[in-house]
Amino acid sequence: MTNNKPIDLKPKDSLTNSSDENTTFEAPPSLVPKGFTIGLAIFSLILSLAGYVFRYIAGDAITDILRHAAVLVPAFVIGIPVLFWLGALIMNKIKGMHIQRRNAFTLGWLISCVTILWLMGTYS
Repeated sequence: MTNNKPIDLKPKDSLTNSSDENTTFEAPPSLVPKGFTIGLAIFSLILSLAGYVFRYIAGDAITDILRHAAVLVPAFVIGIPVLFWLGALIMNKIKGMHIQRRNAFTLGWLISCVTILWLMGTYS
């Protein structure tokens, strides 16, 4: 079951009735739902900040916590998704692929969340 719509490449005033010659199919772009993308972005922010609450409760100095958070939170919330977006741009230009921008950001935030959870599990 596909939603492909035929596109006729022949001019309208053509006298031949053969429609199979120049017909091609174009698929609509497939996008991840916007709510899923926003949810992953918020979840990556919450996950990246959650560990610092436990470090504060454990007695670490607030300056050490802020210095560490100033590097890692932007790296996971902004850096990884931007790298996936840049990779999608490069693949679109070089390989001629059609990777949607929202899909690249969503995959970046998903990988970011998985990495944060993996790090939390490693150090707990």
